[in-house]
Amino acid sequence: MNNLISHQFWQNPILRKVGQITCILLLLGITVRSIPYLAPIHTKDLIQDRQAIEFSDRNGLPLGTLLSRNQEHTAVVPLNEVSPHFKNAIIAAEDKGFYQHGALDIKAIARAIHQAIEAKRIVSGASTITMQLARMIDPIPRTFWGKTQEIWLSWRLAAGMTKNEILSAYINRLPMGGNIYGVEAASRVYFGIPASDLNLAQATLLAALPNDPTNLNPYHNLPALKRRQIYVLNRMVKDGYITRANSDRAYTEKIALQPRKQGILAAPQFLFWVANELDKENLKVTHPSHLRTTIDRPLQQFVEAQVQEVVRILTPNNVHHAAALVINNHTGEVLAYVGSPDYFNEAEIGRNDGVQALRQPGSTLKPFLYELALENRIIHPNTVLADVPTHYAIPGAKLYSPQDYNETFQGPVRVRIALANSLNIPAVRVLEKLGVSTFLERLHQLGFSHLNYPPEYYGLGLTLGSGEVSLWELARAYVTMARQGDAIPFVTTFYHPTIQNPTSNSSIQNPKSKIQNPTEWALITDMLSDAHARAKGFGVESVLALPFPAAVKTGTSSNFRDTWTVGFTRDYTVATWVGNFDGDRMAKVSGVMGAAPLWNRIMLHLHEDREPAAFPPPKGLLQKPICAISGLRPTPACPSVVQEYFYPEDISYYESHPDTFYQIVSSDGKSPQYRLNLPAEYNEWLAMQPQPNLAPSGLKILSPRNGDVFLVYPAEQRLQFKLATASNQPIEWWLNGEKVATQSSNSFFWQLRPGNWTLEVQSGEMSDRVSFQVELADNKRIRRGFSVAGH
Repeated sequence: MNNLISHQFWQNPILRKVGQITCILLLLGITVRSIPYLAPIHTKDLIQDRQAIEFSDRNGLPLGTLLSRNQEHTAVVPLNEVSPHFKNAIIAAEDKGFYQHGALDIKAIARAIHQAIEAKRIVSGASTITMQLARMIDPIPRTFWGKTQEIWLSWRLAAGMTKNEILSAYINRLPMGGNIYGVEAASRVYFGIPASDLNLAQATLLAALPNDPTNLNPYHNLPALKRRQIYVLNRMVKDGYITRANSDRAYTEKIALQPRKQGILAAPQFLFWVANELDKENLKVTHPSHLRTTIDRPLQQFVEAQVQEVVRILTPNNVHHAAALVINNHTGEVLAYVGSPDYFNEAEIGRNDGVQALRQPGSTLKPFLYELALENRIIHPNTVLADVPTHYAIPGAKLYSPQDYNETFQGPVRVRIALANSLNIPAVRVLEKLGVSTFLERLHQLGFSHLNYPPEYYGLGLTLGSGEVSLWELARAYVTMARQGDAIPFVTTFYHPTIQNPTSNSSIQNPKSKIQNPTEWALITDMLSDAHARAKGFGVESVLALPFPAAVKTGTSSNFRDTWTVGFTRDYTVATWVGNFDGDRMAKVSGVMGAAPLWNRIMLHLHEDREPAAFPPPKGLLQKPICAISGLRPTPACPSVVQEYFYPEDISYYESHPDTFYQIVSSDGKSPQYRLNLPAEYNEWLAMQPQPNLAPSGLKILSPRNGDVFLVYPAEQRLQFKLATASNQPIEWWLNGEKVATQSSNSFFWQLRPGNWTLEVQSGEMSDRVSFQVELADNKRIRRGFSVAGH
C-alpha cells in the first residue's frame, strides 16, 4: 500500500515538482546552515585588551586610570567573576531564552513579524544576545543586507563558541554610557566596586543601561534609567529569577553613584588621546599598565582652572568652550593639555577635544608666510606694503575684496607693522607674489597635515585662514619658530624599554634643511615681540604685552567663530583657542578678547619665578634708521624715523635711495610742513584721509585703473567712474574723445560696452587719463571661495 502511494505521488507531475523543490530547499538550508562551521569564530579571536592604564605626571603624581575607552580596550573579567544578579538581569532584559535557542530565536522573529503586521509598525525586536554581539564586533547598517550579514556572523559565533563564552564576550563589550564599556568598567566607574560585588539593585540598574546608554546615563537622566530598571525587574520576576518582594526592595534601594570623574584627576582628553595613539601603533607587545607622561599636574590643573574661568567670563558673549596647550621648547614635551572646560559635562559636549579639533586658524598662519617671503627675498625687512582697498577678479564669482575686521585701511605699512597688527590686505599681496602652492608646501613641511586640498581650493584666503588646522599643529609650528627653524617632535610619554614612544609625532614632513633659516625666524620673532609695532591694532598695554620678552600672534576666523592666540618665550610655547564646538558665532569676540587673556594668564604663571632670557637678534643683519612710512633712508622731510634690520646686500641700495614719500612744502623755521607724495596705488586711500597733507594733488582717476580689463555678461552692467577728490570747478568726462558728461560731483556710472576705451577727465588746468578694456565674457563660470578672517 505504501509503495502504491509512493508510486502515485511520483507519477503526479505537480506533487513530484513540489517534492523536488522541497528537497532542494532542505538541502540548500542544511548546506547554508553548515557553512558557518567551516569558518567559526572562537573565543581567542575576540580577545580584548584587558589592561587598564594608570597614568602619572612627569613627577610621579597620579593623573588617573583608564578602565575603559572603547569596547576592545576596557576592563575585562571572566564570567565567574560577574555577579549572578547581573547575568540574570541582562538575560531577562535582552534575551530570556538565551540558553534554550540557537544563534537566532525563531519564535521571537515570528512574534515580531506578527506584531509588526498587526500594528503596522515595529513593536518589538528579535535580536538575540548572539546577534547583538555580532553587531558589536562588526557594526553594520540596519539594512536588509546588513541584517543578513549580522545573521551570518551570529551563526559563525555559535559555531565556534559555547553559550557562556558568548555571554562573557557580550557583557564585557556592553555600551554603558560615554566611553565606558563592559560590566566591570561600569561597576567600578558608577559604584566603585568590582562586578562580582554588584547587588540586585545595582545589577538591574546596570542591566538597564545598554538599551539606550546615551539617554539613560545615570549622571544625567537617573529618573529615565530607574524607569527602565522597572522593566528589567519585572522581566526577572516573570522569568522566576526573583520574587516581587525582591523586586520592590531593589527598586526602592537608594544607590550612591561615584563622582563622575571616573577616577581621572587631571588631563582627561590627554589621557584618552595618548591611549588611542597607543592603539594606532598596533603594538605587538602589550602596552604598559603604567605610563609616566610629560604632563606637569600642578600646571595642568592651573590651566584647567583658567580655561574654566575665561569661559565663565565670556559666557555673556556666547562663548562656551576653550582649549590650551603648553610645550617645553627645549625638549618638545607637552606640559599641559586642556581640550575643553569640563570633559565630564556631556550637556556642553565636554568630551570634544579642542586641541585636536580642526578649525579655521584666522591670521595665525601669517608669520609663516612672511618668513618664507623673506627667505625667498620676495620682501625685505624694510619693504612697504599697500594696505589699501584691493580687489581680485575671480571668474564666475563676486569680486574678492579682502579687508580687516575693523574695515579700515592703513595705507603704506612696513612688513613689521603689517605682521604685528595682523593686517589682511598686505598679507594677501605677499601671498599673491609668493604663490599659494609655495606657501602650502611650506605649511606641509611645518606639519600642517590636514591642509590636504590642492592650492586652488584655498586660494589667496589661505593666509587668512581658509583652511582648517588643529591647535596641536599650530603649537608645533610655533615651537619650530621659537627654535629658529629647528623642528622637533612633541613628546607626551617617557620611553618604555620595550616599545618606542608612540605619541612622539615624529611624522613632521619637513627635511630640517628646508626650514632651518635662523635669520628669518629670528626676524619674525623680533617683529612678533615688538609691542610698539602692534600698538596701532592692539595698544601698547594690551594682554599681549608681558613684563618679559614674548612673541605672540592672534587669530580670528570668519564671523567670530574661533579665536586663537599662540606665542612663546625662549622656554615655553603656549597655544590657546576660545570658541564654540558647534561653530556658533561669538558676539564680536576677537583673538585679543577671547584667547589672548587665557594665553596671558598661562604665560605669567609659567614665568612667575624666573624671567625668560631675551630673544637673540637676527644674525648677520644690520640695523639702520629708516623713514617710518617709506622704509627708505630718512631725509629732513621725514617726520618719523625708526630702526629696522637690513640684509648686508641691501645696504648699498639703502644708501643710494633716500625717502621719496615726503616733500617739504613750506618751513617757517620752527616746524616744516610736508605733503605725502605716494604712488598711484594709494590714490583711493588718500581720498579717504581727512588730513590736508595726505590729500592727493591734482586730478586723479580712482576707477577704473589704467590697464583694467572688465568682462561683461549679456545682462545689463554699469561701471563707476570715480575721482579721488572733487574739484571746485566743473568736471568734464571724455570717453574715446567724446564728451559724455559735465558735472560737479566726482563720480558717475557708465553702461559697460565691449571695446578699448580711453577715459579722460578735465577740470580747469587739471586732467588725468586712463585706458581700459571691456570684453564679452564666456558664460561658463568657475567659482572659487575665499575665507576672510581677522586679527
